Amino acid sequence: MKVISLNATVTASNDRDAEALRGEMRREGVLLVNLMSAPGAGKTTLLSRLIGDMRDVRFAVMEADIESTVDAERIEALGARAVQVHTGGMCHMDAGMTARAWREVAGKDVDIAVLENVGNLICPAEYDTGAGCKAMILSVPEGDDKPLKYPLMFAESDALVISKVDALGWFDFDVEKCAARARRLNPDIRVFPLSAKTGEGMAALEDWLRARLDGWRKR
Repeated sequence: MKVISLNATVTASNDRDAEALRGEMRREGVLLVNLMSAPGAGKTTLLSRLIGDMRDVRFAVMEADIESTVDAERIEALGARAVQVHTGGMCHMDAGMTARAWREVAGKDVDIAVLENVGNLICPAEYDTGAGCKAMILSVPEGDDKPLKYPLMFAESDALVISKVDALGWFDFDVEKCAARARRLNPDIRVFPLSAKTGEGMAALEDWLRARLDGWRKR
């Protein structure tokens, strides 16, 4: 497994880098998904389930963390391409960093490339990584009030995954209230309550990802 260290790109415009990467991914027919969440929400667990379930889709994963290689090792063990990115203390990935990480896993046998962004609900929402799709995870233990506290993350995301719904009986979390709060910020956001552990709700997310990939390739 390869580990690369990256720092923020020094460019005049991150937006320019993002558009360049988006264009490259579109030409290659690869959907880049920027996956964001707070630490512990279940990004790697969700990815592991998706890779195991969606055998018809070829995944590559860029694991962004300040330190460690644990997540990339888990993904590689499933047979998917993975690279571990150490951000040198940066709390997010930008477009230039994402492009450099993509070079390490790029290939003709990739359909969906997932950037597992650094875990927090603030910085990753502020930077365009060049992704064709943005998804975020909010876990049941975090509480249903997070759209009120971190509105930009919900406003910027195409999909909201409410994870760990198998724990709803143990926490004061109202799925409908959370979804309504998110839709007030972003009327077009798709909401997927699910459990990667039990498989509940996974099929809807998997169908949505396949549709996004098909739509991306037809543009």
